[in-house]
Amino acid sequence: MTLLATDTWQSVREGLVRLWRRARPDRAQAIAGELDSSRDELLIAQASGDRETEAEIRAEWQGRVRRLLTAHPELAEDLGALLAELAPGAGARPVPTQQAIASGEARIYQAGRDLHLDQR
Repeated sequence: MTLLATDTWQSVREGLVRLWRRARPDRAQAIAGELDSSRDELLIAQASGDRETEAEIRAEWQGRVRRLLTAHPELAEDLGALLAELAPGAGARPVPTQQAIASGEARIYQAGRDLHLDQR
């Protein structure tokens, strides 16, 4: 749903409608209209800082896509391809690297997350 408010909107819309057309051709046109309405609502919510509405729209479409994939698991690969096409690297996790050089009596503390020190 994050992609609904970006310049890639048309690709998102076409890709999702294509998924519905494969599984439920009778619903594809309605889904297209509902996506357009959701995008309009999302843009208004973002402009006004309405995070609650943004979250509701996101949850609604996540549920719809989840139910579509539950009923038609053969579409999972197509959805994965669509997401990869729209947001390359979105599934890739950054590889953390750390480097430190100490000299003398210096101490180095490194952590990949929280670090709590109690030096007395």
